Amino acid sequence: MLDATGNVYGATALGGANGLGTVFELTPNPSGGWTEQILHNFSALSGGRDPDSNLILDSSGDLYGETFEGGMEWCPNFGCGTAFKLSPISGGGWKETILTSFSANKDGGFPTSPLVFDSEGNLYGTTAGGWGAAAYYGTVFEIKP
Repeated sequence: MLDATGNVYGATALGGANGLGTVFELTPNPSGGWTEQILHNFSALSGGRDPDSNLILDSSGDLYGETFEGGMEWCPNFGCGTAFKLSPISGGGWKETILTSFSANKDGGFPTSPLVFDSEGNLYGTTAGGWGAAAYYGTVFEIKP
């Protein structure tokens, strides 16, 4: 994702300080090249792991994304995934907020689609499947602010 000043934001599904993935920013250097900054290291399964969808930016400078696994709801192995928000903290750093932990039987699991905002600030996306009754069917979801 590219912001208005030319910075690039992205995520890695693995790696980082804890091996669970990162969110990063690349800032263009005036003399050429880029400077990388890690904005967030996923650090626990409860906060998600393996971010693999796009990031989107709201008008306040908050980043939104999804993790394919992790979260507070149990799925085989590592959880059913999360939708998250990263907000810049005054003085530096970023704060993670988990918007939802997907529960395969209730609302699907393993989100993979790009997130999109509507004009009212609602987030929409899809999940790839689930577990139990929702296995392999997936869902379309909405997250309201």
